[in-house]
Amino acid sequence: MKSGIKKIIDLIIPPHNWIVAVSFISGIFLGLVFLVLYIANAPSYLSDRPEACINCHVMTPQFITWRNSSHARVATCNDCHVPQNNIFKKLFFKASDGIRHSTMFTFRLEPQVIQIKDTGKKVVQENCIRCHQNLIDRTELIKVSYTKFTHGKDKLCWDCHRETPHGRVNSLASTPYAQVPKLNPVLPDWINKFLSNEKINKGENNEAH
Repeated sequence: MKSGIKKIIDLIIPPHNWIVAVSFISGIFLGLVFLVLYIANAPSYLSDRPEACINCHVMTPQFITWRNSSHARVATCNDCHVPQNNIFKKLFFKASDGIRHSTMFTFRLEPQVIQIKDTGKKVVQENCIRCHQNLIDRTELIKVSYTKFTHGKDKLCWDCHRETPHGRVNSLASTPYAQVPKLNPVLPDWINKFLSNEKINKGENNEAH
């Protein structure tokens, strides 16, 4: 067993002559990974804060219409768009959906009109029923087939309540003058202070000359 582990370690550790170069390159690569995670504000996706949804600018219409709706007082984005019946299912859904979103937004593959996928429809429908169970327990609902929607037969909650909570969001340009929270600055505070001091010093030197 020990010999097998030693073989694996020997394969991972570079030859003595290459240790410095490999360590230097690995440090650069690791630093770039942390820089990307910092710029992308990756830790925010571990929370349930709706502001995380506008790290990508294309989600601004969805954020603004939610914030101006009645749902903003009682539900966050994850309350509706992420499964709530199982913590493992919730985390898996957030991870898989997040990877798909980040890939599309990074490579600018998002459509002008963003539409919810069938998997997302299923989750939202389940959460609608979960939150509003006391309102619908006495109504006769037609069971929804999540794999195939037949017009006039299968109904989703928002087929009737179409204005809730996002209104009729038509495109990425549907809320052009909306005020949204500013994104966190990319540069740390100490770099901003340093650059500000440099600018002040240059201004004073120019005035002296």
